[in-house]
Amino acid sequence: MDSKQIDEIVNMIDGKMENGVGRLSVKFAEEEKEGTVREQYHHGRCDVGSPWAKGTVSNCDL
Repeated sequence: MDSKQIDEIVNMIDGKMENGVGRLSVKFAEEEKEGTVREQYHHGRCDVGSPWAKGTVSNCDL
C-alpha cells in the first residue's frame, strides 16, 4: 500500500467521523477487486450479519 492509498483511507475515515458516524469497522480483503468499497449500515445492538441481525436464529422460541 502506498502513501496515496493510505491518505485516501484516512480521508474516508475522517469524512465518516465528520458526518456523525460513531463507530466504524474497516476491513481489507485480498480477494476483492482493487478499488472495491462496501458499506453496511447497522441500527441496533446485534452484530451485522449475525443470525440475530438477519432474523435467522434457529434455536430461539420467539
